[in-house]
Amino acid sequence: MFVEIVCIIAYLSVTAWLASRLFHHQGPNPKLMAIPAFIALTLHLFLLSESIFLAPGQNMSMVNVASLIAWLVTFTMTIASFAFSTAILMPVVFGFSALVVFIGAVIPDVHMMQIALQPKLLIHITLALFAYGCLSITVLYGLQLSYINLRLKHKKAPLLHSSLPPLMTVETIFFKLLLAGSVLLTLSLITGFVFLDNMWAKEQAHKTVLSVIAWLIFVVTAIGHHRWGWRGKPVISATIVGGFILTLAYFGSRFVREVLIG
Repeated sequence: MFVEIVCIIAYLSVTAWLASRLFHHQGPNPKLMAIPAFIALTLHLFLLSESIFLAPGQNMSMVNVASLIAWLVTFTMTIASFAFSTAILMPVVFGFSALVVFIGAVIPDVHMMQIALQPKLLIHITLALFAYGCLSITVLYGLQLSYINLRLKHKKAPLLHSSLPPLMTVETIFFKLLLAGSVLLTLSLITGFVFLDNMWAKEQAHKTVLSVIAWLIFVVTAIGHHRWGWRGKPVISATIVGGFILTLAYFGSRFVREVLIG
């Protein structure tokens, strides 16, 4: 429990510092958050290895999967913050990771699998995790893009700080992430249909249907931008809806089974 406490404190300290600097005219300096951020990420990774890799197999419970995705998103966004201004997003990212680590500490959950003995399943799960992580970051960039649009259209809107990145930079990253996430989700679904036999089984059918709906939203949005120049609020809204549906697909039924019922 000591490691969990230190990890949560490290995450929350970064969250608090970033939030306090949002209203400063210079904004947060990512170099100053590097040490506590990487301490938190290192401890979080250690906790993941301890909770996932057990003697009987791999514990891929809902909490562990959520924690793994949170770590992937936080690590990626932390690295990206040194090249791009992501200050408006980082308090949410670090705060969510602290919450997930806390939930993992107080609500132990077990869902054992033998992934190491099933290479095809490992490929599918890896693609699914990276797809969800990438599309989660896409949604975060969509929210930042929406805020910058609001700031430009309503100059009297409350300003956080003057170091927000240019609109076109954020938009370019947003659409690249959307394309990458759509490709990863496509590969995840293909490997699921090819490698797995239970995609349409009773306990998996709703997950498959929701994943396909989310995939259609992301792919149509990406194609619409590429071919017809779609951008702005409709694209951001579609991405957020797609992210919500994909979250339901990944975690909806597992939350009911493993937390509410189990």
